[in-house]
Amino acid sequence: MADRKAELERKKLKLEQMRKEREEKNRQRKVKEGGEEKKVAPTSSGQSQDLRAQTDELLSSLGIPPASGNDSQAVVQPVKETVGPNEGAPATSAVTTQQASRRKAKLTVTKVGETNIPPRENVTYSKETQTIVVDTTEKEARGPWDYYVLTYDDPRGHSDEDTDSIDVHPAPTHHKMPHVENVHPTLTQEDIQKQEEKPSAPATKDSPVTMVKKVIELSEEEKKQIMMTEEFQTFFNKTTRVVERALDEEIDIFVDYAGGESEDMESDLRAGERLKLQRNFFDERWSKHRTVTSLDWSKQHPELLVASYNANEDSPNDPDGVTLIWNSKFKKTTPEYVFHCQSPVMSSCFAEFHPNLVVGGTYSGQIVLWDNRVNKRTPIQRTPLSAAAHTHPVYCINVVGTQNAHNLISVSTDGKMCSWSLDMLSQPQDSMELQHKQSKAVAVTCFSFLSGDVNNFVVGSEDCTVYTACRHGGKTGISEAFEGHMGPITGIDCHNVPGQIDFSPYFLTSSFDWTLKLWSIKDQKFLHSFEDNSDYVYDVQWSPIHPALFASVDGDGRLDLWNLNNETEVPTASVVAEGGVALNHCRWHGSGSSIAVGDDVGRIHIYDVAENTANPKMDEWSRFVRTLQELKQQAVEREEESSLGSVSMTSPLR
Repeated sequence: MADRKAELERKKLKLEQMRKEREEKNRQRKVKEGGEEKKVAPTSSGQSQDLRAQTDELLSSLGIPPASGNDSQAVVQPVKETVGPNEGAPATSAVTTQQASRRKAKLTVTKVGETNIPPRENVTYSKETQTIVVDTTEKEARGPWDYYVLTYDDPRGHSDEDTDSIDVHPAPTHHKMPHVENVHPTLTQEDIQKQEEKPSAPATKDSPVTMVKKVIELSEEEKKQIMMTEEFQTFFNKTTRVVERALDEEIDIFVDYAGGESEDMESDLRAGERLKLQRNFFDERWSKHRTVTSLDWSKQHPELLVASYNANEDSPNDPDGVTLIWNSKFKKTTPEYVFHCQSPVMSSCFAEFHPNLVVGGTYSGQIVLWDNRVNKRTPIQRTPLSAAAHTHPVYCINVVGTQNAHNLISVSTDGKMCSWSLDMLSQPQDSMELQHKQSKAVAVTCFSFLSGDVNNFVVGSEDCTVYTACRHGGKTGISEAFEGHMGPITGIDCHNVPGQIDFSPYFLTSSFDWTLKLWSIKDQKFLHSFEDNSDYVYDVQWSPIHPALFASVDGDGRLDLWNLNNETEVPTASVVAEGGVALNHCRWHGSGSSIAVGDDVGRIHIYDVAENTANPKMDEWSRFVRTLQELKQQAVEREEESSLGSVSMTSPLR
């Protein structure tokens, strides 16, 4: 126990000794610091006085009076009085340190961030008129301003330029009534251009501020890159067609709807013209030195006409096959779309249930498919050149069926018939060989389906014979042969005019033997032969609205309209194309009021048919029945005469 107390006493003495040493060190350090300040003070007294004078001068310029010497002494004097006799040295050093720190202060110019916090809006209303009546003379003096805006007075007198005072929580005050301020009207583009031409003037408080967007100049390389993009090509192609339509339109602003004698005479003259040339379609780049090989009107867009052309021998670098889509609604002279491929196009048509697709049959045997939604002129699909498809020229293509079940039917000159799906042209869905009585294949040049039938059809061949055929059933292929022509068949068309009487069994043919013939699938002998032409007859087609009217074209450039109810020996109306060209194709418009014909120099002629010729009367169907009966009777008599002639030739002479 005694040892424990002795150990504690030693530790206390040791702690006391350490505390005294620490106090002695602190005292010596303070004395040393005080001596250094005394040494520095005399040397820097001159500088401190200069700094003091500069500070006073700066404060005087700001409107603050400088502090006098008595004030500074009064601050130091109480400190001296509180100094005790035993603590003279530390007190003196503290006062000296305080004075030295005040003398070392420096003033510098700094940037201060200003913040403008708007006062809390306290709006009160009273049951009075909320606007101040503006004097009329004052309003007229200010100018023709049309718009007004409501503003409120600041109760504290603050403005937007007053940023020195910031009051975050202002006391609630009563606002004055709102008043109306005039606002400048919006400037137009002409006003902006006038301001740009005038020399710039300093902006005033009332002058409107307008923002003018700077136009960026593009380099030639950037312009070329933009022009090569697909978006620009689509925009340019679309707008070009629109601009061409607008530029080529001719509008007569002097039309007199009240009528006059001259107009009555002109209408009488027009009534006498049964066939009148409306316009021509020809393009120097794509139509020149080419022959029109097919024509077809669009059913979805009746103003569009597709035409196919063969190769241009004078331009070997151009594509061999060209298909152009023309627009008869506008008077533009260029085609709406241009499509081409590497083989001459022998036949073309619009895909009936796909308004954007155009189908073409080529000389090489390929079936090609174009899409006007794609920014390219080459086909998007094509059939392969293999034994499974066509390997001979395709002169016959047509889309048959309904909206939900339709196929593309094609026939080539080697007698092969294929059925395709427009979604896949890699291989045909069905194919068969057209042969008659197990003989050689039929060289088909044209074909036509019976009205409202997708199974039975008729074909014309190079061997001067017409055949009936069937796609499905027990007797697929060629069924019967119709002989009567003396030359290859160039055109064939089945009667498809709807009406109270069905004439679908009847069809027309044209041939190199200069004749047209009327047939019925129920009789293998022709009903009538039209022999008014003096050159090859290249095409024939029934009117889509008149049961007894059809058109034909020949190598003399003659377009004939035949109305069998009026005359069966000579055409009802005829017109000869200018330039001594040969007309090789004709297609009626769906309305039956116009007809398109193509020639051998790449030109398409659109003829208007007179209303009294194109439109049928109510009794045309019954009259056509009587006409057919008369033709059948004449055919029977002709057969009897021919049989009697043959008997007389074979009977022995006595």
